[in-house]
Amino acid sequence: MRLALGISYNGQAYEGWQSQASGRTVQDRLEAALAEFTVQSVSTVCAGRTDAGVHGLMQVVHFDTGLQRDESSWVRGTNRFLPRDIAVEWARAVPDQFHSRASAIARRYSYLVLESKVRPSLDAGRVGWVFRPLDGEAMREAALQVLGEHDFTSFRASACQALSPVKTLTRVQITRRGAYWRFDFEANAFLHHMIRNLMGCLLAIGQGLNPPSWMGEVLRARNRDAAAPTFSSAGLYFLGPVYQPHWGLPDRTPAYDWLP
Repeated sequence: MRLALGISYNGQAYEGWQSQASGRTVQDRLEAALAEFTVQSVSTVCAGRTDAGVHGLMQVVHFDTGLQRDESSWVRGTNRFLPRDIAVEWARAVPDQFHSRASAIARRYSYLVLESKVRPSLDAGRVGWVFRPLDGEAMREAALQVLGEHDFTSFRASACQALSPVKTLTRVQITRRGAYWRFDFEANAFLHHMIRNLMGCLLAIGQGLNPPSWMGEVLRARNRDAAAPTFSSAGLYFLGPVYQPHWGLPDRTPAYDWLP
């Protein structure tokens, strides 16, 4: 049987999603919990890897197992062995043809930024921070220039393993609620550090350090040195993949409601 799980996690204590020798990753903790519950080794495949400090509202993984349990039992049983900052939100039996990464037609992220003269305290590690006022219209004008299919080399980390820098960015939405800004991104796929590098440029423009037209110049340069420094991982949230309806998987978790 192939099983898909929806996972939420606070990434502050972890070295990202992907398994590491240290064992301090979300994947390591999830697979250890699954091994405790199933009393057998379990290897998971995820929809999208996240960096150290990045949070997940609906990471999706799949794995094959011969163990027969109710879907609710998989949720309760696995959560029993997980730390408090990681939770299985749902479980679904899926066809063998389903693949958490390859079956995704898009991926969604949000970035939260606090605009304040004082650094974050209660939400430290869960939001990015700028102390200068941000110009929303300037950032929205800049964002329009990166929508569509482009070569995103200027926003790609040197360690990126993607076969091609060409991706299709279908949505960038920028909203504000009080002192908090929310940036929503959706694309067919993302390069390593792509959103954090886009955020660095958007915030530089929002703070008046560069004009909106600069975003197009950076994009056309196809050179990482042309862009702003990579912004903090603290406020980045993986909202999850988008799948075709016929797979029958949830498109969100209750954790979504935490975001402003």
